[in-house]
Amino acid sequence: MREIISAEDLAFRYPGMDGAPDVTVFEHLNLSFKEGSFTAILGTNGCGKSTLAKHFNSILLPSGGKVYVCGLDTSDPDRLMAVRRNVGMVFQNPDNQIVANVVEEDVAFGPENLGIASPEIRRRVDVALKQVGMYEYREHAPHLLSGGQKQRIAIAGVIAMEPRCIVLDEPTAMLDPQGRKDVMDTVKRLNQEKGITVILITHHMDEAAQADRVVVLNQGTVAADGTPQEVFSQVKLLHDIGLAAPESVELCWALNQQGCDLPLTMLEPKECAQALFDWIKA
Repeated sequence: MREIISAEDLAFRYPGMDGAPDVTVFEHLNLSFKEGSFTAILGTNGCGKSTLAKHFNSILLPSGGKVYVCGLDTSDPDRLMAVRRNVGMVFQNPDNQIVANVVEEDVAFGPENLGIASPEIRRRVDVALKQVGMYEYREHAPHLLSGGQKQRIAIAGVIAMEPRCIVLDEPTAMLDPQGRKDVMDTVKRLNQEKGITVILITHHMDEAAQADRVVVLNQGTVAADGTPQEVFSQVKLLHDIGLAAPESVELCWALNQQGCDLPLTMLEPKECAQALFDWIKA
């Protein structure tokens, strides 16, 4: 798979307020993402997760270094629309992305702004709503939907622009468990069935465990990068940063501190239960 997004020697600083010095978020950050991959990005508050995500869509521009999307320099103003056609953003609060009073009109907003012809917009809207399981709500008012349904409408609005990559910045933070599940099921289906590259920023470890790759940021640097099993088995590293592993891994780790010998790669409760059964039986 070829790279769809790459940050090369990325530096970024927020300007200081009232004469205060600038706040440095990144210095010499190097990170890339393969087309068709599903990556989760973790980190404590203030580590740079959202700042990084906004560089992928040219919402923020580097203070130093470069970010490339499909080979396009995100800091080139002539490439802005091309970058945003390739990378769609979904944010934490779906209400901030809903702009119309009817679901299908809201989903059509993005393609309309890209200058897509009306018959093609109609096709894209229908396809996008079906992909997120919200086609039957196409004539509903968005504000009457649940949080999870609103977030799926926001995702449909991005899909209708047919990006090659979707970046989701804590999309389930405001949702109940069922809403979280619905959104995650939608995201995984888009990745697995449609081949859309997914970059998910989350603070839910169970969501990160569903990705193919996990990247942990700490103070603007990459502290860990690998498969969920590789990253979450580094429990002490996560604790030192201020994070936790999934509950099943935390349980095995705690038992190991008491003399057990359990693997730290069991991300699912059923796997953890089986490992415990096998250890007791042995």
